[in-house]
Amino acid sequence: MPILRVALNIPIDTLFDYVAPEATQSDIGLRVCVPFGRRKLTGIIMEVRTETDVPAEKLKTIFGISREIPPLSNDLLTLFSFCSDYYHHPLGMVAINGLPVKLRNNKPVILKTDRDGLRYVLTESGRQVNASTIPKRNKVMHQLLGKLNEDELLSAQEVRKISSHAVNVLKEWVLKGWVEEKRLERPPKILGAVELRSWPELTLEQSVAVEAITAQFDQFHTWLLQGVTGSGKTEVYLRLIEKVLATGKQTLVLIPEINLTPQLEAVFHARFVSTSIVSLHSGLNDTERLRGWLEAQQGEARIILGTRLAVFTPLPDLGLVIVDEEHDTSFKQQDGLRYSARDLAVFRAKQAHIPVVLGSATPSLESYHNALTGRYRHLRLSQRAFKNAALPQVECVDMRAEKPLNGLSAKLIRAIKDCLMQQKQCLIFINRRGYAPVLMCQSCGWTAVCQRCSSRLVVHLMEKKLSCHHCGHRESFPFACPQCGDQDIKPFGRGTQRIEETFAELFPAARIMRIDRDSVSRKNAWQDILRAIHRNEVDILIGTQLLAKGHDFPNLSLVGILDSDVSLFSTDFRAGERLLAQLMQVSGRAGRAEIAGRVLIQTAYPDHLIYQAIRQHDYDVLAQHILSERKIAGFPPYVYQVLLRAEAHSLKSVIDFLSAAYKQAQSIVASDKSIEIFDPVPAAMTRLKGMERAHLLVQSGARKSLQLFLMHWRKQLNALSSHKVRWVLDVDPIEF
Repeated sequence: MPILRVALNIPIDTLFDYVAPEATQSDIGLRVCVPFGRRKLTGIIMEVRTETDVPAEKLKTIFGISREIPPLSNDLLTLFSFCSDYYHHPLGMVAINGLPVKLRNNKPVILKTDRDGLRYVLTESGRQVNASTIPKRNKVMHQLLGKLNEDELLSAQEVRKISSHAVNVLKEWVLKGWVEEKRLERPPKILGAVELRSWPELTLEQSVAVEAITAQFDQFHTWLLQGVTGSGKTEVYLRLIEKVLATGKQTLVLIPEINLTPQLEAVFHARFVSTSIVSLHSGLNDTERLRGWLEAQQGEARIILGTRLAVFTPLPDLGLVIVDEEHDTSFKQQDGLRYSARDLAVFRAKQAHIPVVLGSATPSLESYHNALTGRYRHLRLSQRAFKNAALPQVECVDMRAEKPLNGLSAKLIRAIKDCLMQQKQCLIFINRRGYAPVLMCQSCGWTAVCQRCSSRLVVHLMEKKLSCHHCGHRESFPFACPQCGDQDIKPFGRGTQRIEETFAELFPAARIMRIDRDSVSRKNAWQDILRAIHRNEVDILIGTQLLAKGHDFPNLSLVGILDSDVSLFSTDFRAGERLLAQLMQVSGRAGRAEIAGRVLIQTAYPDHLIYQAIRQHDYDVLAQHILSERKIAGFPPYVYQVLLRAEAHSLKSVIDFLSAAYKQAQSIVASDKSIEIFDPVPAAMTRLKGMERAHLLVQSGARKSLQLFLMHWRKQLNALSSHKVRWVLDVDPIEF
């Protein structure tokens, strides 16, 4: 009797055995519905065996195997297993959460789609139907008849848009002979077919990069493509994809933010007109995501563009992996399975024996270090690709000698006036949304704080609300201090809304647009914003880091950067690296076409090494300086880390749990001096969403030693009584 080993979405790191009388080896990778206690759960078949260690009387029989879609490939199952082993997360939770939402339950997969090519058209008798014979009150019939008269071929999806009742009307008309069904012949998909058009001429550096990678297409190599902003990394990607398509292979392109998807998608569609391209990101509904996933699995989609979860997409003909803006922290999942999509992309490429390209103007120090030591192959683009385009001139405005107007220096205000007179666009970058970060009483010093988080409430003056940007809590704006009753409460500091208000007063004729998570929350808002910018319907852009990543604004000549000094005093050892990347990225938005670019950074520390590096556009000097500091301090990339994160309603419960875990860890590494264990400490933000948090850090100079330690430690952690405490192992953490 065949025995299935099934991965289930439960927090237990084991496979479960079930009897399946009709199962075969070809069922590996299919979904299966099984009994689990009193529940029905959906799992993935990982193995089919003839033997089991489970007593026969305890074995249960499956409810059924879902065969409506092809099974997951062995490569994808291997990826799930690697991810589970490396990040020490239950295999079933890894596998099920790697699937589209519609495949995670027991319901059959039904896609309302036109992929079968079925269309509806009026017959001769249907064209003779007089609309006046249809009752006026029956609007659905009138709309359907009008639509059929307008369009020669109508799809079922277009019929449903009229009304759900229109489908029934259509069926009646088919029986009456008014409408007939036609099945369109799908044109054969020409693999690698691209639109013949005049493509931009490659620079010498771009040509070298393309030739170097394509010369070794049949081998696994990790290529770090380090190019200054505007150097044409996207064009290199496009040329590589063209060559991959010509071989009949698929390309996976990972990007950090959903807001970059429409722009890149448009570029790809314009270049590869005859090629099937799908986008996979959180902005899609469940049906759209499943449809794209299936097209990728069945080999129909040749280019897959997506955010981090797309790394788990099944790709039978994978020929190239590209990770754009590889330094971005968005590639690291920060809850549940805490995986790095960038690192898993490298594993997928190695698994398929194909190249992976990591692109960035400001590479992560881990990738940069790998390139310096020869583990990655290093390619550089040091010049901007657009003819006569140069890197912007960067100046630091010394705020110690300034008397700012609402945080704006006189020099920046003059530069904006000049920019507006020349009918050019300017961008003001401040990485803080809302009106002000603090609401304070000047009499007693009270500040508005979140009761669920260790953070202050942010003032949103337009909505007259106080908001926590960590847990989402909102409350009304108080009219007086709740502590002393004084009405003299004021917002302190600046956010995007306050800067927008100031500019509206200074430049009343200017067209101002604020871009942050508040302004782009509605669907398609970002596409509308980009359209307005490219049509020159905006004069001043005010925004957060959403504007810093990968966008190309041809008419943008001035960038002003506010309040960046805060990051200089962060306790996070990665703060300097992140600030450098952020400021270089946002500075790179200026002067990307024929117009000259200028960047003004308001700072009280103009001589700081980070600002010197940005003025000189020299990432390497500061990167190597930071690496030397990390080597001395024993920080990544010279050591490998894991963070045991724990949370509970009581901080004492968390610390007690971590103290017990600390003793367990010490007993494991008693004879291994390569493992270093630190004492449990509260998290930087101790309270988050009503939970008290703390963590315990373990690190080692050898990754294998750390993984071996984690394998033993995790077993002991599972046995540790922790019903009041939630915990997770965060391998290669990037936030503390």
